[in-house]
Amino acid sequence: MNLEDATAGRRAVTFLRFPVQIRRRSGRILIVFAMAALVAAGWCEGTTSWVEARLLSRYDRNLRFVVSSGPSPAIAFPRSGPYDTNFGYRFIPVFARRLAPEGFDIAAQARMSPTMLSVVRMGLYPPYREKDQAGLVLRDSRGAVFYEARFPDSVYRTFQSVPPVLANTLAYIEDRHLLDLHPATRNPAVSWGRFTRALFDQARHLFEPEAPTPGGSTLATQIEKFRHSPGGYTANGAEKLRQMASASLWAYLGGPDTTAARQRIVVDYLNTVPMSARAGVGSIHGLRDGLRVWYGRDPRDIDALLQTPQAALPARALAYKQALSLMIAQRAPTYYLLRDPQALDRLTNRYLVRLGTSGIIRPALEYAALGQVLRIAPTQNAPPPPPFVAQKAATATRVRLAQLLAIRDSYVLDHLDLSARTTIDASTQRAVTMRLRAVTTRQGAAAADLFGHDMLLPGSDPAHIRFAFTMYEHVGGANLLRVQTDSGDRPFDLNQGARLNLGSTAKLRTVILYLQIVTRLHDRYAGLDSAALRRVVVAPQDPIKSWALAYLETARDRSLKPMLQAALHRTYSGNPQEAFFTGGGLQRFSNFDPVDDHAMHTVAEGFQHSINLVFVRLMRDIVRYEMDRSPDLAAKVMRNPTLRIAYLKRFAESEGALFVARFYRNEVGRTPESMELALLDRAPGQPFRKAAAILAIEPQASLQRFADLLHASLPGAELDDALVVDLYRRYAPQRFGLADRGFLARVHPLELWVVSYLVSHPGATLQQAVRDSLEPRVQVYAWLFRTHDRARQDMRIRLVLEAEAYRRIAMAWRRLGYPFESVTPSYACALGASGDRPAALSELIGILLDRGVRYPPRQIEALDFASGTPYATRFVAQPTHGMRVLPSAIADVLRPVLASVVEGGTGVRLRGAYHLPNGEPIAVGGKTGTGDQRYAVYSRSGALLASRRVNRTATFVFFLGNRFFGTITAYVHEPFAARYRFTSAMSVQLLRDLAPDLMPLIADPDRKMPEI
Repeated sequence: MNLEDATAGRRAVTFLRFPVQIRRRSGRILIVFAMAALVAAGWCEGTTSWVEARLLSRYDRNLRFVVSSGPSPAIAFPRSGPYDTNFGYRFIPVFARRLAPEGFDIAAQARMSPTMLSVVRMGLYPPYREKDQAGLVLRDSRGAVFYEARFPDSVYRTFQSVPPVLANTLAYIEDRHLLDLHPATRNPAVSWGRFTRALFDQARHLFEPEAPTPGGSTLATQIEKFRHSPGGYTANGAEKLRQMASASLWAYLGGPDTTAARQRIVVDYLNTVPMSARAGVGSIHGLRDGLRVWYGRDPRDIDALLQTPQAALPARALAYKQALSLMIAQRAPTYYLLRDPQALDRLTNRYLVRLGTSGIIRPALEYAALGQVLRIAPTQNAPPPPPFVAQKAATATRVRLAQLLAIRDSYVLDHLDLSARTTIDASTQRAVTMRLRAVTTRQGAAAADLFGHDMLLPGSDPAHIRFAFTMYEHVGGANLLRVQTDSGDRPFDLNQGARLNLGSTAKLRTVILYLQIVTRLHDRYAGLDSAALRRVVVAPQDPIKSWALAYLETARDRSLKPMLQAALHRTYSGNPQEAFFTGGGLQRFSNFDPVDDHAMHTVAEGFQHSINLVFVRLMRDIVRYEMDRSPDLAAKVMRNPTLRIAYLKRFAESEGALFVARFYRNEVGRTPESMELALLDRAPGQPFRKAAAILAIEPQASLQRFADLLHASLPGAELDDALVVDLYRRYAPQRFGLADRGFLARVHPLELWVVSYLVSHPGATLQQAVRDSLEPRVQVYAWLFRTHDRARQDMRIRLVLEAEAYRRIAMAWRRLGYPFESVTPSYACALGASGDRPAALSELIGILLDRGVRYPPRQIEALDFASGTPYATRFVAQPTHGMRVLPSAIADVLRPVLASVVEGGTGVRLRGAYHLPNGEPIAVGGKTGTGDQRYAVYSRSGALLASRRVNRTATFVFFLGNRFFGTITAYVHEPFAARYRFTSAMSVQLLRDLAPDLMPLIADPDRKMPEI
């Protein structure tokens, strides 16, 4: 190879290598350019969020929800988060389960779009326009609001209502570019600089545990945190990413331009940021509520000062500093606002300098604010709550809501995002409440004509009397509560929360029970011929059954209604001279009007004129019927030795339990030593009686313990050792039974047993004492089983039979709404001795008005939870068919009897008071009742030693027309009860005075109910 060839070869190789080098350099350049492009794109995206804006706004178009009829197949409820807990969103499924048995169905519910459901399933918080303010709202039957609880109490409605200096200050502290107009597509949920710094600080913390780790939160993620994160905290990195992703979706709900969303973030943050909690207030949210609670300032005054540059500088500076301090305090509100407010003052001053340096505030405002000192208000400067008398309907409705939802705390109830449609007629409620309040003054009572015979005495002050009124309207399948109020300025509800002696209103329950018995006898015997009727066995003392059989034997028309009408025309004497053995002793009764004492009266007349002795004797017949409900039961018990022993044992157990309970209540809470000494002090002073008592209390006592107790119970007595030993042996436990020990000690044997039991069982409950005393109770009454005095046994057997009869009477009353488990076992229960409640009486007369069908009283028609949210759920009370509890014939025959009370009986003052605008009278009827509850003390011989009036009531249970019914009650308690002599005539007269307030509601039968 020559030189030229060699040279040519080298050139060829060089030529071939040159493109490879070029390609290598080009690749490096491309990588650099690509990296630069990525950095530029990242910087551009981090600055403008252009890609996020396009992608997320397009995605957000499908984040929707609609509310449709019926339960939703596409809904997911939150599981945690303070916002979702306080407003009740997470509990809606629980509420649904509680409301279903109460007759409420889901009428409408939100349907989430598939995209929104997928967001929830990914673990994110569903983005929607959340409420800054919510709370319980109560509306009346016409839709008018009569109660509203709002939390927070005060909020900014729009960004424009926020003082600019506050918005700019917040942005400076938390996110200085938040309110920049450009770029308009910026994602407010992510600050890449702060986020990168946070990641670096977290990594540094792994190697330097003492190094600070500030978060990378923006205002948007902070809102997600304190609204939806468990406990309102960021527990880990995954939770932080969840907040960022959820906030990003929320930011683009309105499209790529986030200007309005960023302004809304400022408003939402200022309205809902947590500001710790304070006693008497609860949790505090939002700047405006924080200013009111922590500094005692009206937020409207603060806004006015900050929006008025011409305002006095010191006042403006203080307002600004207080607002600024709360923005700073949110980082650790409990520490700064409760533990160390001085530290908050110092930190606020440092921020004032920075804000002044940055030009956010003018120097004059800065210097003036630095001169102000922050002082936490010592007490909550909240307006006083409205008087209870003005909130009667709201209080009753909230109590009912709490029952329906099983919520014990009214604070929790008031925070729910819930609007309830009630049955209350608010305008009538207000008018009646004002009228009831007015008659507690002398002028108001005189205007209502409440002074006079059987009412207020001249010069009486009605201020101590409490008036209560309840009225329902029957509409469709329910009895709707229209008015429930009283004149008392206390939260206690007299209509539903008391057991009162309502006097002769109990005669209504009694006459209904009487007609039920007649109906039962009719059903059993109306189909028999005369011969068969004569063969029916009747107890010697069962007048009702005897009358029923005699009536059926001779009646041409054996249908039920004529028989009930005939039963109302049975006659009873009004003579008060007879003494009645009832309630375990002899009792005498009197009539209100002595004119009624010397005549025979039909049951209907006795009801019309409220003649006591008629109903005492009627109740006696009812009790006798119930005692012999199975043919000749009493006679069988008296004749059969086995049954006699069984009934005597039941008497011993029952009466003994009463003694055990009495002695337990006397002793419980004392120390064993004080119980023993007190009992020994009650025993007579002879040593042998003390010895019997000591060894009954402590049967295991040693000789020394016995001697100590004996000496302590007989101080100063000369007791030698021989006497002590003799007493210890003579009265040893095994020598005497419990009854004998009681006889020797002159102390009731069951009192000895109770003290002994409590000494050996400290802390035992009454139920345990009664349970464990069964055998001692029977032992104490052993004399009753051995006695040859059959009369004494017969009397006690009849007491047991009578007690069973009263239990059956109570059961019959409870089926008609009587609110208590038992009645007083005395004929006096026909006169009101068993107590009642006005609301229960209203329900009873409602049954009669509805011809024997018991419809449930309804107070709430519809419940709207979370309106305007993806959790929106509406519950509506469903119509009911009612339950027949009385034959319609009983209601039919009693309605004219009830009307006769107004036409010519004890309610005559009401005659002609209610009529339609055209002059047509409205049918009115009811039953009056005057209760006079006394505490009486009697001697052993039965003589009255002392009597004290505990309370006095005057009640009228009424119906007005075909739809309205209720009760009106006057009530006064000791020590004022003794000052008054009013009767039910006063309540009747007050109902007459209420006619102008009630007629607008009553006289509108075609009133259209609002859609629910």
